[in-house]
Amino acid sequence: MTIAARPLICVQPEDLKFQFELDKQSYCDLKVTNNTEHHVAFKVKTTSPKKYFVRPNTGVMQPWDSCLVRVTLHIQREYPPNMQCKDKFLVQSTIVPPITNVDELPQDTFNKEVGDTLQECKLRVIYVREQDGLGRNSGANGVLQRLRDERDAAVSQSQKLQQDLVSTLPKQNSTFLFFKGRLGYFYLLYYFLRPILIASFSFLRCPSRIGSFSILSKKMYLIGVDHTTFFLKSMFLNFCAQKK
Repeated sequence: MTIAARPLICVQPEDLKFQFELDKQSYCDLKVTNNTEHHVAFKVKTTSPKKYFVRPNTGVMQPWDSCLVRVTLHIQREYPPNMQCKDKFLVQSTIVPPITNVDELPQDTFNKEVGDTLQECKLRVIYVREQDGLGRNSGANGVLQRLRDERDAAVSQSQKLQQDLVSTLPKQNSTFLFFKGRLGYFYLLYYFLRPILIASFSFLRCPSRIGSFSILSKKMYLIGVDHTTFFLKSMFLNFCAQKK
């Protein structure tokens, strides 16, 4: 009597909750734990055996051991009235001799008249609609959607800034947009500095003719300075637009 005074097993969760969807199976897992230093056999029963599939429905646990039981709800073709379920589950447990195989359990092991230590644990069945399950995540989905909207707004603003920057560039320098990479920047820098380099080489080739510097070299030098200044200014505006 003292052995049966305390619960032999612990069943979690206390209620069987199924995510109810038409034409789809759903399942719920039960964890059955042996709370004693004895070998304990258990059996899972239900009032609607045709609706549920239980595996394993019978087992033997060693002392302080646990077992995972999966209860599967078969495909349902229609919703129950008001989503209320009257099905019940019963988990019976009793002490058995050590080294007992589940296949060797006597047929009357779980009869109340025979087992002095037989205990029972009743479980309810609760159906949860798909919308109810999704509603729990509505808050998280709202935050995620807000972050996506902010990201799209930032991308749109960045594109607008780039378009405004392009509109400020002269038409004769529209090819500048083709060179977006770093290699393109260096190539354009060389292109704009080329007149300065040519003019400088003219100095180096004839240093004695500094006083009679040709008009063409002067023009090329000024053109190079003007192009380089415009290029550096465009790069600075593009950098500022990307930072914003």
